[in-house]
Amino acid sequence: MTRPHLASTTEPLDAWRLSREPWYCPVHRETEWFTAAYHARLPIMLKGPTGCGKTRLVEYMAWQLGRPLVTIACHEDMTAGDLVGRYLLDGNGTYWQDGPLTQAVRHGAICYLDEVVEARTDTTVVIHPLTDSRRILPIDKCGEVIAAHPDFALVISFNPHYQHVSKDLKPSTRQRFVAIDMHWPEADVEAGIVAHETGVSVDVARQLVTLASRTRALDDASLPEGASTRMLIYAATLIAGGMDAASACRIGVIQPLTDDPDLSAALIAVAAGIVG
Repeated sequence: MTRPHLASTTEPLDAWRLSREPWYCPVHRETEWFTAAYHARLPIMLKGPTGCGKTRLVEYMAWQLGRPLVTIACHEDMTAGDLVGRYLLDGNGTYWQDGPLTQAVRHGAICYLDEVVEARTDTTVVIHPLTDSRRILPIDKCGEVIAAHPDFALVISFNPHYQHVSKDLKPSTRQRFVAIDMHWPEADVEAGIVAHETGVSVDVARQLVTLASRTRALDDASLPEGASTRMLIYAATLIAGGMDAASACRIGVIQPLTDDPDLSAALIAVAAGIVG
């Protein structure tokens, strides 16, 4: 077996550099807290409902901090090798190929594990040595221990509302992070976000936010979480493209939210009363 090696490159993380500044509207003090945690070299955990802006926040902060962003969408089939790397075979023999986490650690990127609880526990345990004072990544397969680049940062996110015993972070993992709770914006702020992202009028955006607020207030077993800001942006995008508001709300908000026919019909009636 040959010694591990990487393909030579002068800027290995260029592909992960954002090409333009993402737009983000701070809801509370999350950008301030994120910046402080980054400069203290502390791992960051973002908690909040689906579609509330966790990923956009990470993108915005990566741009502001001038760091490449390596985003990994976690899933139950993801292995430690998918994160760290593996040996591959080509015409010249066997060589080691860094995984995305390893590349971020070596070269000082922000590594973002999106919906980390979807990954297997035995996979996420590989991040533990990166989340304390050691800041190292041991790679057992090739006998290497990588000291994290000074600019490396680890960020994870998850939605606490959808978690249960088998899909939750162990205390041994949670307590290694500083945590930033993210919530829905205030109504006027959320309307401004929807209007900015889509070009619809603020009045239309406010109507969509009102609909979202109604869904978030429901106490229904078939609707564990209400409409997200992302859903409102989808509906507003359809409206800006010429679709009538009722249809846009139906396919952009209500039908993705629930498969329950009675609840769907009730929400369609609510939407009709708000957007006409």
